[in-house]
Amino acid sequence: MKRAALYVLAGPGGIVAYGLVRLWGRSDGVYGPGLDWQAAHLVALAGMVCFVPGVLALSRLLPQSPWRTGVVAVTLVGLAATIVQFGADIVEGLLAEDRAEMSRLGADFKDIPGVEVAFYDVVPQLFFLGLLVLAGMLAARRLLPWWSVPLLLVGIVLPALTLDLLPIGGLFMALALAPTLPLLRQQGERVEAPVTVH
Repeated sequence: MKRAALYVLAGPGGIVAYGLVRLWGRSDGVYGPGLDWQAAHLVALAGMVCFVPGVLALSRLLPQSPWRTGVVAVTLVGLAATIVQFGADIVEGLLAEDRAEMSRLGADFKDIPGVEVAFYDVVPQLFFLGLLVLAGMLAARRLLPWWSVPLLLVGIVLPALTLDLLPIGGLFMALALAPTLPLLRQQGERVEAPVTVH
């Protein structure tokens, strides 16, 4: 349970790393396929995977309820779609010999009925929506400060404007969720505390 705090930071950290590696890869005017493309997408994929235990840990700070269950389910569905998206990008980068072929492979994947909606345009957005609602629920119970919700929203919106803002967006997300870290550590200590038999 003590690792929950690490996961909560590692998720946004993956977004920051993805943005930085992507900017480095684009600095020479040639981005993908190749080492820069794979490195960027691998760290992004790792960040998304870390969000899974991070979201579950954040949800456990709230009392059990149908609302909490629903929000977590929506968030994890969005996360699963995002993970598939990054996985597809990695596979396409491995199979393609140049940028044009990679784009063609990506277009072929998106041409499969339902793929674009499920893994690109709609379902992945449920992750960000769910995370924002979860933060709002935590703020309503004073487990997060009021400013965490708008800061998280800004962190989500910035990369939507341009992917060059991914590092700043990930940093804002980390700062927004950071106030939960002491609570997560306390929760972990309570769970791991030895039971005394009298």
